[in-house]
Amino acid sequence: MSFEVEGKLHKKFDTAQVTSTFKKREFVIELDGAYPQFISFQLTQDRCGILDSYNEADRIKVSFDLRGREWTSPKGEVKYFNSLNAWKIEGAAAAENSAPATEEAPFPNAGIEEQSFDDNDDLPF
Repeated sequence: MSFEVEGKLHKKFDTAQVTSTFKKREFVIELDGAYPQFISFQLTQDRCGILDSYNEADRIKVSFDLRGREWTSPKGEVKYFNSLNAWKIEGAAAAENSAPATEEAPFPNAGIEEQSFDDNDDLPF
């Protein structure tokens, strides 16, 4: 399932070589609103460089996937982790930047739009 969100590039970090075969780069975008939200994303492997042409404070549109995993500690405690894996970044359209402000959405994640829906999803909800 893919999603898109637009906002201001708040912070971009250097690429980190996590293991000898895995690298990632994190960045944060700020969503507009009465209570701004700061959302952290990551780019992995050969996608780390797609952020190079953007500067902090640029308006961007991020296409991303949700990822989640389960981890069991040595003590047997189960924990869950989520990642927002970006796979495409584009400059936000100039027309959208100059559009008049609309009423604040009632939900904090209202700026995130679902792009596709898979009817064969095997989740029960």
